[in-house]
Amino acid sequence: MNQAPGFYRYKIGDITLTALNDGFGKRPLEGFVRNAELADVKKAMAEAFLPQDALNITFTTLVIQHGGKLTLIDTGNGDSGAPTSGTWMANFKAAGFDPKDVSSVVFSHFHGDHINGFRLKDGTAVFPNAEVMVPAAEWAFWMDDAKMSAAPEGMKGAFAGVRRVFGPVAKDVKQFEAGKELLPGLTPIAAPGHTPGHTVFALTSGNGKLMIMSDTTNHPALFVRNPDWSAVFDMDGPQAAATRRKLLDMVSAERMQVAFYHAPFPATGFIAKDGNGFEMVPVQWSTAL
Repeated sequence: MNQAPGFYRYKIGDITLTALNDGFGKRPLEGFVRNAELADVKKAMAEAFLPQDALNITFTTLVIQHGGKLTLIDTGNGDSGAPTSGTWMANFKAAGFDPKDVSSVVFSHFHGDHINGFRLKDGTAVFPNAEVMVPAAEWAFWMDDAKMSAAPEGMKGAFAGVRRVFGPVAKDVKQFEAGKELLPGLTPIAAPGHTPGHTVFALTSGNGKLMIMSDTTNHPALFVRNPDWSAVFDMDGPQAAATRRKLLDMVSAERMQVAFYHAPFPATGFIAKDGNGFEMVPVQWSTAL
């Protein structure tokens, strides 16, 4: 059965979160992990009962409801992703939300599968009343004309995409630094390597705590179990691996719940140490809310 549930609600203290599924994109395994042999990647896939020819990369964003406010962490692919993606808005509405009610959109980084849901191909702004919050280091990199000019041809489209999404609201975008609380209970933490300004978020309420891990890993079967592996999407592989191991060590030691953008839906659970690597332990699904 290929169809996943569209949304999943859970609580961290008094904060309600809704995980929203945005479908998936299929990626060949060959060349996907830069610093591992294909045979080893296939073995890891087989051990996780996954196919050994390609990986279905899922997309899961979060909606945060707290204090009467509706906040998004990233926005999915919009109408610019793979044909097997783009289910975000239908699931958002099925979960009982309306785009006009979104008060804040917080971005972890500027890859297209995280930002394109903010603005459609035809230029339509999807969340007309939302404040836009972005990591300052990410903005500085992607909005730098000199960096765009010097970028490899294969990256120029990503630079153009950032400008398409954010250009019309550039003067109103709020840039944030790591370590300072953005919204009640939500604190950004610098997690560079995947991109220069890639950011994760600690969410706390009462005794509840969650680390929103963004793209610290791609599929956990590969990069949680093998944290030193580097995905093709990591712009600085060694830095991304160091960041990944540091964060996985921390959430494991503190027994924090985690949410990953690319983990199997509903993309939340816990991290346990396992030899030189880690294991993701999924949450037990509940209909208690």
